[in-house]
Amino acid sequence: MKNKVYIVGVGVSKFTKPSSTSYLVYSKETIVDALADARITYEDLEQVFVGYTSSPCSADSCYGQRICYEIGMTAIPIHNVNNNGATGATAIFLASQLIQGGIIDVALALGFEMMTPGALKSKYTDRSLPGILQAQKMMELTELSDAPVPVQFFANAGIEHMQKYGTTEVHLAKIAAKNYKHASRNPRAISDKEYTVQEILESKKIHGPVTLLQCCRNSDGAGAVVIMSENAVNKYNLWDKAVEIVGMELATDTADVFTDNSLMKVAGYGMTCLAAQRLYQKTGVSPNDIDVVELHDCFSPNELITYEGLQLCKEGEAGKFIDAGDNTYGGKVVVNPSGGLIGKGHPIAASGVAQCAELVWQLRGDAGARQVPNAKIGLQHTLGLGGATVVGLYRKVTKNNAS
Repeated sequence: MKNKVYIVGVGVSKFTKPSSTSYLVYSKETIVDALADARITYEDLEQVFVGYTSSPCSADSCYGQRICYEIGMTAIPIHNVNNNGATGATAIFLASQLIQGGIIDVALALGFEMMTPGALKSKYTDRSLPGILQAQKMMELTELSDAPVPVQFFANAGIEHMQKYGTTEVHLAKIAAKNYKHASRNPRAISDKEYTVQEILESKKIHGPVTLLQCCRNSDGAGAVVIMSENAVNKYNLWDKAVEIVGMELATDTADVFTDNSLMKVAGYGMTCLAAQRLYQKTGVSPNDIDVVELHDCFSPNELITYEGLQLCKEGEAGKFIDAGDNTYGGKVVVNPSGGLIGKGHPIAASGVAQCAELVWQLRGDAGARQVPNAKIGLQHTLGLGGATVVGLYRKVTKNNAS
């Protein structure tokens, strides 16, 4: 039997441009906020899962311990997690699995980054790098440009979608405009400025159809969530805070990435489709049941192809979905009310945890100016090239589904 799993406390820092502020400051702040939201102390935690990537931390280990020791030293297991863009959500996934399996009752997941300005670059030249196989396949299918390689992965995926289904540069710009508009309502977002579709189209070209304003920004920031079993929610009397994790799936690449000659699959589309399909089958939740989505829009083409990967619309109909306004308030589903990675910022490992927190606020009815009316079911999607994707379903707790 599987135990039910709940998020009962959340904390997210303001996402900012890379600066000299120590990661300890905002990471500690988010943990303190999450614990206070859950009305527990650090001593109540049984295990902690801390996500960060090698880009800001040079692959050093035990950053999780360094942060947690600022709050308490209780000898509990502290796990350090790295799955590129899926890092924060992977930390939540691992904690929820232990709770679901009855191993522990109370855990905390944290994601943080202290980044550097400019495009991400590898610090190493003497070893095989994560994602190199996907990059080699991309180079078989198209020529590389001088643009940062991460942009090329997703821009090329967008080009493939445009060629197959007739989507346009305007559709990509509409996605970015939507996310900046949503971010303007989020006090934690790095951007508070709205941009028109025309301004986005006229910003500097980076690769293919992708312009500068369609790219996420390197950011500093952190997010933390407290996760509990049903027994612990009862023990601490936290049903007023609880949001159920209905299910989570973590998927990695399949062999067809290297055999199907698809730039969309090279950029993780296949993983997303697989994880979503598994999640819907296991939970019995339909894509039509979803009210609010936080998905991985590192570059606007990834949001576009992910609409179809998550079955928010039919294959090939993302352009129609965008033009109808079905991805925002008043439409079929609100996608990235937080502003997403484009508007909110992308401190890599913090993003997945911040997505979870946003969905918790939405399902509690605590999202303020960006509240999605009557939100009951939320969907999370996050992606790391190399590769991993996490897709999760969250549900508002009511008398009918609470114990």
